[in-house]
Amino acid sequence: MTTENELDVSPMFEPLTIRGMTLRNRFVMPGMQRTWCRDGAPVPHLVEYYRRRAAGGTALVITETLAVDHPTSTQVPQYGWIREDTKAGWKECVDAVRSEGGNFFIQLWHEGAIRSEGGDGPLAQHPTLSPSGLASAEKPNGRAMTREEMEEIKAAFVRGALMAQEIGTAGVEVHACHGYLLDQFLWKETNRREDGYGGDDIRDRVRYPAEIVAAIREAVDDDFVVSLRFSQWKEVDYDAKVVETPEELKIMLDAFREAGADMIHASTRRFWTPEWPELDPDLGLAGWVKRFTDLPVAAVGSLGLDVDVMSNLLGEEAHATGLPSFLELMRRFNRGDFDIMSVGRGQIGDPQWVSKVRRGAIDEIRSFTKEDVLMDLEIPDLVADAHR
Repeated sequence: MTTENELDVSPMFEPLTIRGMTLRNRFVMPGMQRTWCRDGAPVPHLVEYYRRRAAGGTALVITETLAVDHPTSTQVPQYGWIREDTKAGWKECVDAVRSEGGNFFIQLWHEGAIRSEGGDGPLAQHPTLSPSGLASAEKPNGRAMTREEMEEIKAAFVRGALMAQEIGTAGVEVHACHGYLLDQFLWKETNRREDGYGGDDIRDRVRYPAEIVAAIREAVDDDFVVSLRFSQWKEVDYDAKVVETPEELKIMLDAFREAGADMIHASTRRFWTPEWPELDPDLGLAGWVKRFTDLPVAAVGSLGLDVDVMSNLLGEEAHATGLPSFLELMRRFNRGDFDIMSVGRGQIGDPQWVSKVRRGAIDEIRSFTKEDVLMDLEIPDLVADAHR
């Protein structure tokens, strides 16, 4: 019978330096949308939520998706924005996390064709933009972006990165996953452009996201970190493939590395699921990424839980998987599949998750529940906020 004495997590607590940022360990809290913003700025609860996770030992806190400063980015009123009028609020988050020894990233994002079209809000007059006017192969929404609009949105990503740098973040993460704008460029099903930025060839589809990474890299200081998060799966299609072969994956990764990305965050629903089981039945997406790049690679996906995040959001309860999940984590980490592990729901459920793992107290971790997505049980008045 395997016991906790057989679990050695010490390698996960070795520091890692990426440009000017040193992580105190290899655990990250990834971007997870909490909707705790008002007029694009974080409410005080969100500042404290981030601070407690840093106090609990996580090395890097990444914000939920923050809309870049372009009127087509989103119409959801509870989402965050990175703009001149909101950056002071996000600086409070930066300062809170840094006060506990953690690093902080802002995640830069645009909804693309997932954005609601029309409506009666202040941004309703602006169109919903995407590569080809498609949220999925079967779901048109909005219209295709013009080249001029592509340049405007690229500039908005750069402004967001510069504002993040100004308020003291260690870096930014470019959101190119889960079916939103930059992922829509990467995915063949939603990118049917014929202007050199779309179509069947991944070299063309990666071109615009890579240009955004390159523009950010050119604008920010040398010690500022630029992370790129991508996924195969989409919220509209769990079985989607941005890259259908390892060869396409390498082409995409090479483009991002050449553009100036410093870190690759490979988002999966379950970190242990083999990406191409017919080629290697024991290698997940992060492991394939690590085969093709010398950049630091972050893995993510249901560590410690038996249900993936989307099933949770649809109402299915997750249960803790305990020691076997952590043994699997260390097996893959020790053989070099990834450098960093992102833990989302685990840290929502328990702010002390990292500290407890460090002590080997796996059985003391508070189990995540689906209600935790709506509230933080340590701050009771968030219950009221979540339903306002």
